[in-house]
Amino acid sequence: MKAETIKETGILLAGMILMFSCAPKKKSDHYLIEPVPFTAVSITDNFWAPRIKINHDITIPIAIEQSTLSGRIKNFEIAGGLAQGTFCSEYPFDDSDIYKIIEAASYSLQTFPDTNLAAILDTLIYKIGLAQEKDGYLYTTRTIAEKTNTPAHEWAGSSRWEKVNILSHELYNLGHLYEAATAHFQATGKRELLDIAIKSANLVDSVYGWGKREDYPGHQVIEIGLVKLYGVTGEKKYLDLAKFFLDVRGPGGEEYNQAHEKVVQQTEPVGHAVRATYMYSGMADVAAIFNDTSYHNAAKRIWENLVTQKMYITGGIGSGSSNEGFDPPYVLPNMSAYCETCASVGNVLWNQRMFLHDGDGKYYDVLERTLYNALLSGVSLSGDRFFYPNVLESFGQHQRSAWFGCACCPPNVARLLPSLPGYIYAKTENEIYVNLYVDNKAVFPFQDSDIEIIQKTDYPWNGIVDIILNPAEQKKFTLKLRIPGWARDEVLPGNLYSFNDEVTSKAVLKVNGKKVNLNLDNGFASINRKWQKGDKITLELPMDVRKIVADNRVQADKGKIAIGRGPIMFCAEWPYSKDGRVLNLLFNEDAAFTPEFNDTLLNGMEVVKTIARPVRYNNNKEIEKDDPQEVVLIPYYAWNNKGAGEMTVWLSVTDSSVRPLPAPTIASKSKVSASVPTKSLMAINDQYEPKKSIDREWPFYHWWPKNNSWEWIQYDFSEETTVSSSKVYWYDDGPYGGCRIPETWYIEYQTGNKWTPVKATTEYPVVKDNWCIIEFEPLRTKALRLKVKLPKQFSAGVHEWLVE
Repeated sequence: MKAETIKETGILLAGMILMFSCAPKKKSDHYLIEPVPFTAVSITDNFWAPRIKINHDITIPIAIEQSTLSGRIKNFEIAGGLAQGTFCSEYPFDDSDIYKIIEAASYSLQTFPDTNLAAILDTLIYKIGLAQEKDGYLYTTRTIAEKTNTPAHEWAGSSRWEKVNILSHELYNLGHLYEAATAHFQATGKRELLDIAIKSANLVDSVYGWGKREDYPGHQVIEIGLVKLYGVTGEKKYLDLAKFFLDVRGPGGEEYNQAHEKVVQQTEPVGHAVRATYMYSGMADVAAIFNDTSYHNAAKRIWENLVTQKMYITGGIGSGSSNEGFDPPYVLPNMSAYCETCASVGNVLWNQRMFLHDGDGKYYDVLERTLYNALLSGVSLSGDRFFYPNVLESFGQHQRSAWFGCACCPPNVARLLPSLPGYIYAKTENEIYVNLYVDNKAVFPFQDSDIEIIQKTDYPWNGIVDIILNPAEQKKFTLKLRIPGWARDEVLPGNLYSFNDEVTSKAVLKVNGKKVNLNLDNGFASINRKWQKGDKITLELPMDVRKIVADNRVQADKGKIAIGRGPIMFCAEWPYSKDGRVLNLLFNEDAAFTPEFNDTLLNGMEVVKTIARPVRYNNNKEIEKDDPQEVVLIPYYAWNNKGAGEMTVWLSVTDSSVRPLPAPTIASKSKVSASVPTKSLMAINDQYEPKKSIDREWPFYHWWPKNNSWEWIQYDFSEETTVSSSKVYWYDDGPYGGCRIPETWYIEYQTGNKWTPVKATTEYPVVKDNWCIIEFEPLRTKALRLKVKLPKQFSAGVHEWLVE
């Protein structure tokens, strides 16, 4: 594929910050390490550049279109007096999606000048300005309610800030506004949105603080936004306000939004993962700018707990779907993994900030793994389909969606991708850090003059990286190149994952063709010398295919291996297996795992070829293993680009871990239908028995949000069949979810066009965490129907329905 060059413009972040600072900043008023801004770097590779172009051409326009169709943009029009009506989207935080879109488009405009997109942003900003109230308040659901004398969204409360620490998202929206305003100003030089943000922040500062309203946001992110606003304006009150929102949090609040303890006393990631990573990013900001060791130590403790106990091999975080967040240590289920795309974005933001504080490469090891795997899987290769959760195993029930009612993830990915140039380099007065290996050209001020850096590489497919330095004049400084953990025989910091094989290849570093020692310090190879124009550094990273195992305490991964090469994790998926199944494959960890570049598959990618044996049960429930067959493993980020079907990251290598294909039964051969048809109907007869009613590891069917109604599931047989018993395993996610076991149920059979209840010879039990078995007089029929009465206040669901 021909490389698409990401262009640069001449606007420099540093100049803008100086232009609008009230006073020169002290050394303590910023990170010890400064990122080279996205405005100074042009990506020119075959991996990221096409994705960033697709993001500009496809993803951002889709986000604007969907925000128009869903009423998100109209909310600003109504609040600003340009249209009539009531609040017309689903959630009070829908305002934030518009701000994230503006931020995404601003980064993208820096890369791809686009007069049409710039005009769209100008229009959106105009509407936001009209929607802002005179005192700076900006929250469309309340403004519309007051204009139309109608109730605001139920989460908003009856007055300003009333439910700010619960669900109103008033401050959450503003955090994204401040981020968007900063990005738009940096990319375009225009002040309109920045002025709106300043007016808003001044109002918030007048309301909140010690001796004023002492409360915290229920969803963090305003802390990040205020720090960015401080960076552009130099107004320290914004920085102080960011710290206040962290200092005032806890104790005695909810663990869900990390308000259970003072933030400096917290030791592990808990609760909602997106809220958590946004808060930890704010903590890292405060730790660095205020030189606050209590904040830095807390952030480090939490980070270490995360990477050693609660992180997926893909870099995804948040294993619990009930709280969209963290489970107890080592609870990392694969098929029910949540790993929200937004949490991956937050993880990237947090890890960059942790690195900027102390320059340890381990943070970029986590950032890189998240970026290439858990985050990138959140958007299709075509840029028009999105994952909200990013599971590591699928029976076929998962598929990217065109959009979501709660649409936080698509614009979050859309804003991260074009900001990627700003993650590649960083600097101090006498050091330049090379953090990510991406074919690019960068020009930025360093030691009183400009320096140009050119990277040439086919990373992540190839480990050879050539770096050419072109300082304006001879300079003495230290060049620091990150040697990724995977190139140092470390999967991730800590022992949660480890390599299960041995390789002899090591990283090699050369300067102008001569090999030099790596001199590793905090994961970086440092070269201190006088540099002149044309000096060439060559880094050769080993790109062996590696076998990875998890800590024995991770029950979901016992008897399994994962396959990685460089920063990329691989998976087995249905299109690349002989019979379209992968969950019943038994792999041989001693077999060859051979890398091969396929330039025609999914826009071109490295694949790994190996063999595996299909395993199945026969009619006597005995395990049988078929002959070995070739299996092609693809990068995890690329799965589900050829439709829904089976996928797994963790490959079974023991008899106890493989899932044999069940033998056919009456139920499994039946055609399934229901009163509420959904894709999850496949769960009804997949023949996998849950461990308990709340088990989310395997797919289940539910009628949520319906309640207090009669519903049904139907089996149509291929021919008239004799049946005499049935059993059901109910889904129940109490006490916090919306499904419970039903009030009652019964079975009926079809005779002609008539449905008749079976003549039961036993009672119909309704129990949790076990099979509900019913026997009835034998009958012949072509169809059975399961009739279910939902509880008055709850819905219900079914794991499995068997017929004999």
